[in-house]
Amino acid sequence: MLILGIETSCDETAVGIVEDGRRLRANAIASQAALHAAHGGVVPELASRQHIRDMEPTLRRALADAGVTLDEIDVVAVTHGPGLAGALISGVNTAKSLALTLDVPLVGVNHLEGHVYAGWLVPSDVSPAEEPGFPLACLVASGGHTDLILMEGHGDYRLVGRTRDDAAGEAFDKAARVLGLGFPGGPEIQKAAESLADFSEDGEPLVGAAAPLPRAWMRDTFDFSFSGVKTALLHRAQDVGLYPQREHAEAEADRLVANLAYQFQESLVDVMTAKLLEMADRYKARGLVLGGGVTANARLRQRVLAESPLPAIIPAPVLCTDNGAMIAAGAYYQVLRGEVSDMALDVDPSLPFGVPA
Repeated sequence: MLILGIETSCDETAVGIVEDGRRLRANAIASQAALHAAHGGVVPELASRQHIRDMEPTLRRALADAGVTLDEIDVVAVTHGPGLAGALISGVNTAKSLALTLDVPLVGVNHLEGHVYAGWLVPSDVSPAEEPGFPLACLVASGGHTDLILMEGHGDYRLVGRTRDDAAGEAFDKAARVLGLGFPGGPEIQKAAESLADFSEDGEPLVGAAAPLPRAWMRDTFDFSFSGVKTALLHRAQDVGLYPQREHAEAEADRLVANLAYQFQESLVDVMTAKLLEMADRYKARGLVLGGGVTANARLRQRVLAESPLPAIIPAPVLCTDNGAMIAAGAYYQVLRGEVSDMALDVDPSLPFGVPA
């Protein structure tokens, strides 16, 4: 079964083609990062307009990459929530037009479920459902969501924990703005943190910008909170003369930024890693699945792989960020369950994911 998946929940216009839920045939993405960088964040109206401009060339590129024509597509799938309303409408309307023209089934997919199914696109002879098998402890971390999901089977999800304020990706974006870095914030924070190796401070005490930032452990819950560490970073940046403007020569400012970026990243990674592993142990998961743009972070991936006693399924970074292939993969299992949409499919910007545990 050849499924074409469309993803337009935020600022990527993405079209993927997947065969039988696991074989990646194409994954075409048109990023809007440069468009929104000047504004320090995604501007919904600009995103919606750009999706309209990028959709046709992205669709053509996906078909060319897969070496197929539209007539060979068996199912059209699309993200219908959660996400930005205008952006979602662009994708849903395109998917409806294609499904109607091709006379094939239309499937609406939850964006967060798509991030989980990116793990099914990891090259392997067996799927995560077989090895390690259910239940799976899933961390879905992105600009709008930081959720812990227990996946007990296809279409069977329990929401174990979620952020009570900022999502991890949102926190990275805001931290990057405070430190004078670019957008999106996650890659910029990672890059700055990695540059810390260029500033040797062996033997120096962990004070000032190098001192650890707080962790919001929120005991007796698997929920997250990142607003406190974001505020702590702001105050630290003010204290060391980085905000609202840099008061140091370039080399010294870069050293301070590297320290603060490293400490901020460590704070978020510490909490996400610990809660994911604790949740997996509590619910006797057989493996881990990571998805969402934040899980492209090299430090988070490194920590999870190093500390988890369970096998961890972590897609390539390009499959962690928003993409159409993950939507096509998730749709395959919905089709097998008979969960097909019709032309009444509408967008749901606040579409929930998982039954509260």
